Amino acid sequence: MDTNTVITNWKMGTTEFECINPNGVSTILGTSADGEEKIASPKAIMLGSLAVCSGLDVVAILKKMRVELDDFKINTTASLTDEHPRFYNEVNVEYHFFGQDLDKEKIEKAVDLSVTRYCGVMEMFRGFSKVKTEIKYN
Repeated sequence: MDTNTVITNWKMGTTEFECINPNGVSTILGTSADGEEKIASPKAIMLGSLAVCSGLDVVAILKKMRVELDDFKINTTASLTDEHPRFYNEVNVEYHFFGQDLDKEKIEKAVDLSVTRYCGVMEMFRGFSKVKTEIKYN
């Protein structure tokens, strides 16, 4: 069984935490006391993690399929519950593909494989949220 350890240090006297990932990369999370400094929120990081997990799958699969893209982005929108503890109960993941003569069949297959088979973060989200996915061609 693989395990990961993230070391999280409180930045004394603040509402910020430094998270050091297993590979040594550091991220600051929390809230800015003065509202001026832009700090990532833990819940927003979860949405980003969902998008990147699936995006990595899609890019790798499309590369193997020899599908060329001009650009690719994922918009992830989520709704929080009203009651505490507030969590994302509905998530919409929009995959946006840009390019000429896109092979829609291969793109749809790549997204489907990520969503249903490979993306572990997607599977975790399904444990507590209704996840909807859409593919858009631009």
